Amino acid sequence: MPEDMLFYAAAVPAVILVGLSKGGLGGAFALMGVPLLAMVMSPVKAAAIMLPILIVMDIASLWVWRHHNDMPTLKTMLPGGVIGVGIGWLTASFVTDAWIRLIVGVIAIVFVTTYIFDRYRSRKHGPPDPAPQRPIKATLWGAVSGFTSFVSHAGGPPYQVYTLPLRLTPKNYTGTSTRYFAVINALKFISYFSLGQFDASVLTASAVLLPLAISATFAGAWVIKRMKPAIFYPLMYTMVTVTAIKLVADGLNALFG
Repeated sequence: MPEDMLFYAAAVPAVILVGLSKGGLGGAFALMGVPLLAMVMSPVKAAAIMLPILIVMDIASLWVWRHHNDMPTLKTMLPGGVIGVGIGWLTASFVTDAWIRLIVGVIAIVFVTTYIFDRYRSRKHGPPDPAPQRPIKATLWGAVSGFTSFVSHAGGPPYQVYTLPLRLTPKNYTGTSTRYFAVINALKFISYFSLGQFDASVLTASAVLLPLAISATFAGAWVIKRMKPAIFYPLMYTMVTVTAIKLVADGLNALFG
């Protein structure tokens, strides 16, 4: 019984945070899910428990954001994402979670630093125009996103490196992100299953937490649908910053702590 109480003390806030993220409130919330669960169980089992929940959240989010999407962005990002998941599956036994978190965190910090510099420059020269679609760049960041998502459910920051400068509307940005990660997570489920990550205890824990996950997803979507771009983008970059700091700290702690 104490073990069950400890599990739910970590699992309930973890699922709420991930659900809010799936609803559109930023990737930093999602990245807190697995670390919270990892406080009371192995990180591998925590990731396995979260994946079925993520997939059900994806289904709910796909319905909520069914009218909002940017197809050019989705078409340019998905091929790289699929490649990245494949690389993650092939190298699952060699790459450590700590190194992935550290690398993704550093990438995100560089990204946010560039954004701050551009904001400073825009005060003198006006705001930058939305970035154009660049298939090669999209494939590169899609591959990084798919790979880091497979290894540690940390695909958000590399995805945002490419997509945030496009300056889509908040609704289209969230709808596109929802479709992208729904595909990535479905591929991950197949790969996790082939690697033997799911057992009865994992699937039972996922099923118990699903109602809470769906409620949190709809709550996040409700907030985003009422948020103006002037608030949305600073919030997203703030979330990326929080995510980056956490990833770097977790990576350094695991490697050298």
